[in-house]
Amino acid sequence: MGAAKQRVLVTGASGFVGGAVVARLAADSRRVPVAGCRRSASVPEGVELAVTPSLGPEADWSSALQGVEALVHAAARVHVMDEPEADPLEAFRRVNVAGTLRLARQAVEAGVRRFVFVSSVKVNGEETSTGQPFREADAPAPEDPYGVSKREAEDGLRALSAETGLEVVIIRPPLVYGPGVGANFGSLLRWVHKGVPLPLGAVTQNRRSLVALDNLVDLIVTCLDHPAAAGETFLVADGEDVSTAGLLRKVGDALERPARLVPVPVALLRVGTAVLGRREMARRLLGSLQVDATKARTLLGWTPPVSLDEGLRRAVAPLHTTDTGRGA
Repeated sequence: MGAAKQRVLVTGASGFVGGAVVARLAADSRRVPVAGCRRSASVPEGVELAVTPSLGPEADWSSALQGVEALVHAAARVHVMDEPEADPLEAFRRVNVAGTLRLARQAVEAGVRRFVFVSSVKVNGEETSTGQPFREADAPAPEDPYGVSKREAEDGLRALSAETGLEVVIIRPPLVYGPGVGANFGSLLRWVHKGVPLPLGAVTQNRRSLVALDNLVDLIVTCLDHPAAAGETFLVADGEDVSTAGLLRKVGDALERPARLVPVPVALLRVGTAVLGRREMARRLLGSLQVDATKARTLLGWTPPVSLDEGLRRAVAPLHTTDTGRGA
C-alpha cells in the first residue's frame, strides 16, 4: 500500500489565493485538499469541501479540521475602499487576530502539524527607498489597520508555536496578480486593454516588487512540508522589480497592444493626488516598495517558476478571451 495522502485544509478557498492553492493541491497526487468555504459549493474531483464558519473568536473549526495534517490560512478581512466600520482596527483584530488564533488553537487540538499563514508585506511597511528592499529581519512597521492586524496575528502564532510545537510558517507577499485579479491592479489591466491614456509615463524611477499568483502558490505548497520552513517567515516576489511605467508597458506587451502613457511630471501627479485626497493611491503608483526574497531561495532552494512577463501574460488571458468572445 502507498503512503497515505496528506490532507490539507485551505481556508478562504473561494478567494483569489485560496482557490489557486486548492487547484494546485488537487493536481498533486500526494495530497487531498480540503476546501474551506463559508457556504456549500461545488468542488473539482479530488477536492473535499468543508463548510467553515466565519473567521472570528467564537468560530468552531472542529469539523473542518478532522484528519487534517497541514493548514493553509488564506482567509482574512482585507482592506476595503469604503470602510463601513466605525473602528476599523477593532474589526480587523476580531477577524485577522482573534479569528486566526482561534483557528490555530483548534488546529493544535486536532493534531495539525503545520500551519502556513498568508500574511502581508504590509507588516514590514508601506514604502521603501529605491534599492533598499524590505527583508524578513527588518523591524515591523505596519501603518494601516490591516497591516497592524497581520502583525499581531503573526506574533500570536509565534507564541502559540513556542507553547505547543505547532510548525508555523509565515509568508508575506506584496501585490499578488494573476487571472481574475481585482482591485486597483485589475483596473489598470482593463484600462491598458481599453487603450485609456494614463498619466504615468514619467514614473520611471520608482521600483515595485510583485508576485505572480502561480509563484505565491508554489512557495505556499513548498512550505507545506519543507523541513527548513518550520518556524520561519518569508518574503516572496517574482525577482524582477519594475517602475510603474515599465510595468504598464509590460502589461501592454502581454496584451499585444501598446500602453498609452502620458508623461505627466511626477511632482505634478503628487500635487494633484494630494488635492484630490488620494495620497495612498499616489504612494502605490509613484513610490517604491521592494522586497528581498533571497531567504526563500537560499533556505528552501526555491525559485519562482514564472517570470514577470509570463505572469502578466497569464493575468491578462481572460481579457484576450473577452476579445475573442466579442469577435475581435
